[in-house]
Amino acid sequence: MELLRPSSLDELDGGVFVAGGTEVVPLLRDGILQTTSLVDLRAIVPRGVRDGRIGAGTTLAELESAQVPDALREACRLAASPQLRRMGTVGGNLLQSTRCWYWRLRYPCRLHGGDRCHAAEGEHREHAIFANDFCVSAHPSDVAAALLALDARLHTSRRNLPLAALYRLPDEADRRTTTLEPGEAILEIEVPPAEASVYLKAMDRRRWSFPQVGVAAARTGARTRIAFAGVAPIPWLLDGETVDAATPLPRTAWKVDVARALLRRALAELG
Repeated sequence: MELLRPSSLDELDGGVFVAGGTEVVPLLRDGILQTTSLVDLRAIVPRGVRDGRIGAGTTLAELESAQVPDALREACRLAASPQLRRMGTVGGNLLQSTRCWYWRLRYPCRLHGGDRCHAAEGEHREHAIFANDFCVSAHPSDVAAALLALDARLHTSRRNLPLAALYRLPDEADRRTTTLEPGEAILEIEVPPAEASVYLKAMDRRRWSFPQVGVAAARTGARTRIAFAGVAPIPWLLDGETVDAATPLPRTAWKVDVARALLRRALAELG
């Protein structure tokens, strides 16, 4: 395998992008991701926080003490172990793959191009309660939910877009869960100011675990945005609906109760 270290965006041409490596390396190790060339982005992707913009190469650990909204700071703090937070970047965290064990074990599921959702038919206690008719996987990014609630925007090597537009629900015609094009890199995240924000998370362990349910809430003026982690194949914005709109599977009904409880707590903390 070839490792490329471009010095400018103009040199990006194919390959799999890597920065912190906390997502890409395990996928390569397990044979889920395959490539002949890795592209190290660390020299060309911005890092740090300035004037409401976060470089995509900024680590989660750096954001824990940065001047960013509380929801984002807490989402980073709860996202992983200290070692992983010191390595993992915010850009990479937004692009995390599902933790669904059928997908991770390379079952021929729908995300892998198959015609079955093995989790829907099998073990699915940790899976989705929204938008789960085609694929019941659950998106694991705490950070994505926080940024979605904060109405963040992305600046990539090719376009500017709302964070919500980065994600798409997979379907028969297109199994992808993001809209990034081949060779497109996330460069910066623009985060509008919020009067108050919070991120709460339910985990199987007390620390350093993926969210079973995470809820982010952000208030600006009379507007409050709510977003969830761990409840849909993509980070889920509660837009014009309530938790009652969930469609849980037999073993995920407990998540609905947890989502309601966390949402009540989050709104109470916003005041």
